[in-house]
Amino acid sequence: MTKTQWIDRAAKESGMTKKQLEQAYDALFTTLENTLAEGETVQITGFGSFAVRQSAARMGRNPKTNEAIQIPASRRVVFLPGKKLKEKVNEA
Repeated sequence: MTKTQWIDRAAKESGMTKKQLEQAYDALFTTLENTLAEGETVQITGFGSFAVRQSAARMGRNPKTNEAIQIPASRRVVFLPGKKLKEKVNEA
């Protein structure tokens, strides 16, 4: 689902204007990005939580040349679904 599709569907379900929903969408994801960039966890009750995890540096292989390469340490975002979301997805 794209941003436009989400806004259209949410407008029909909520009765809000598309402009209001676009502003809310942008604010939500900007806040989510900034909070995760600061290393904080974002919990949305009933939906799930987004967290930042540290990945250690490790050795890998270039699949094209089979050459060993060093993969640097990095931070990654993980999503842990909440109980209600798991139940809803498993009903479908």
